[in-house]
Amino acid sequence: MLAPMPSELRPLVRKLGLRPSAAPVGTRVHEGRSGSASVVAATTGMGTAGAAEAARRMLDAVDVDHVMVVGIAGGIDDRLAIGDVIRPGVVIDGASGAEYRPHPLGERTDPPDPGALHTSDEFIVDPDRVAALRARGVIAMDMETAAVAAVCEERGCPWSVIRAISDRSSDGMADEAVFELAHPDGTPDLRAVARFVARHPRRLPQLVRLGRDASVATSAAATAAAEACRRLSP
Repeated sequence: MLAPMPSELRPLVRKLGLRPSAAPVGTRVHEGRSGSASVVAATTGMGTAGAAEAARRMLDAVDVDHVMVVGIAGGIDDRLAIGDVIRPGVVIDGASGAEYRPHPLGERTDPPDPGALHTSDEFIVDPDRVAALRARGVIAMDMETAAVAAVCEERGCPWSVIRAISDRSSDGMADEAVFELAHPDGTPDLRAVARFVARHPRRLPQLVRLGRDASVATSAAATAAAEACRRLSP
């Protein structure tokens, strides 16, 4: 399992009972078992470059049958609520336009959701661009899944993705300034947060709500991923 940020990995560790590992996969690596499955989970950092490198390290270091990307996503379909879990039927690379289709995990698996997940290093908030993505059938956006999918397809390794909605474009709370409050590994940049709050004190309730919603979403994604592992046939 690959989770972009530590905040996305921690719920997986708790729900699956994973323990720290010395496997040479990358940073914040944990491992354990869930039913018949042996699980190794690690962070990738935010963005496509880190995600691709983490996927390569995972496939080089561990005997992998299936890679699952687990984490949060920004919703652009207003029918999606905070914490809703999505299993998109297609993932679009925003830079190249390439499309990737996830593979089922085991025989007992949930069907993919209609709609696409769009991956890009850009933090897209412009209403016209969001509307154009929505017109293409995109329901949510992230910054890693297509990069992991490309590496897995290249290596011939099945992959899938489970994301949960942490924010919605129509709510207007997440923007480029908020995005820049995190380090590349996904940990909060506390100095940047302090400066932001000092300059924009009225936005503090928004940051609190975004943090709360992200916590709801990370827990929902981890729960769905853990359940998918437990349903694997022995």
